[in-house]
Amino acid sequence: MLVIHPLLLLGSLLGLAIALWAQFRVRGNFKRWSNVRARSGLTGAEVARRILDAHGLSHVPVELVPGKLTDHYDPTVRAVRLSEAVYHSDSVAAISVAAHECGHAIQHKEAYGALVFRHRMVPVLNITSGAVPFLLLAGIFFKLSGLLLLGIIFFSVVVLFHLVTLPVEFNASSRAKVIMSSMNMISGAEEDRGVNKVLGAAAMTYVAGAVIALMELLQYILLFILQQNDD
Repeated sequence: MLVIHPLLLLGSLLGLAIALWAQFRVRGNFKRWSNVRARSGLTGAEVARRILDAHGLSHVPVELVPGKLTDHYDPTVRAVRLSEAVYHSDSVAAISVAAHECGHAIQHKEAYGALVFRHRMVPVLNITSGAVPFLLLAGIFFKLSGLLLLGIIFFSVVVLFHLVTLPVEFNASSRAKVIMSSMNMISGAEEDRGVNKVLGAAAMTYVAGAVIALMELLQYILLFILQQNDD
């Protein structure tokens, strides 16, 4: 019978708490600053178009996508995609998110190291992440240490992907802040504070994701050690 170690239970609960806290922050800050209009009067779509054009990326389209907080840059087709709440809005939250996604497009153009490495990891990640659940479950429930170890190795690739994502996201936000200021898209202390709050909260979701992945990895390693001690 599988016995749940207290450290594993504590790790799972802590990971859940971190995830909920990060989501609460990002949603709360986005809602708060969605009600504050930027003095520039520019919508998220207009900010994105201006930033892209100013950085030689006129060929990169700005597209509307359904959903809430579904904004992203698609490197496969080189397109900035904004949710309706960002695309049509002239709020501080909307233009902050739009500028952030443009930051990724600029990273792509400049072949930013961490972004290039993350892109190259995707094919490997697609293979390892799909096999991880089966390897871990088989290794744990059937006490097959070899499969469990292989699952841990494969899951380490997932963790590495999360860690590489951090500098990519923080750099995109840093670029967004500098560009918005230099292009006079934000003005005054309040708007500057709003941009920092929105982008800072969004970044914490990636930090939370990395922490949770690391904690999961440690749990699997602990399970492997416990399994070895039982043999």
